[in-house]
Amino acid sequence: MEKVPMLAEGYEKLTADLKALRAERPLIVDAIEEARAHGDLSENAEYHAAKERQGQVEAQIAEIEDKVTRAQIIDPSTLSGDRVIFGATVTLLDEDDKPIKYQIVGQTEADASKGRISYNSPIGRALIGKQLEEEVEVTVPSGDKFYLIDKIEFI
Repeated sequence: MEKVPMLAEGYEKLTADLKALRAERPLIVDAIEEARAHGDLSENAEYHAAKERQGQVEAQIAEIEDKVTRAQIIDPSTLSGDRVIFGATVTLLDEDDKPIKYQIVGQTEADASKGRISYNSPIGRALIGKQLEEEVEVTVPSGDKFYLIDKIEFI
């Protein structure tokens, strides 16, 4: 079974989402019972909507439970080294020497607007294993981009 690397913060978010979805289960059952009481189920929109929501919630619960059981929680402050690895915060210089800072995180924690990119993203994959002062080429939809690794931190 393949481990799913994530930061403690991502694990906490997943467990909170799981708790919220589990709390929604009885509400959905109540909605289904109420809709059943309205009679003919073949043309009962409330019943079909509640059943559909139940399916969505159960699928989400199964997916999150799978990630939680396979979670490998990584604390970046305990890491060190001169290579980009999961949890590292990397400062890159683009072609105009403009600094860009990214932290390599798990898929559930990725948020590019906050400078957190997944290790599975094109930039994340290109950075993993690279060293300080190394050039990185990333192929993105808008074309190839080139970066220089300026700093690697574990914070």
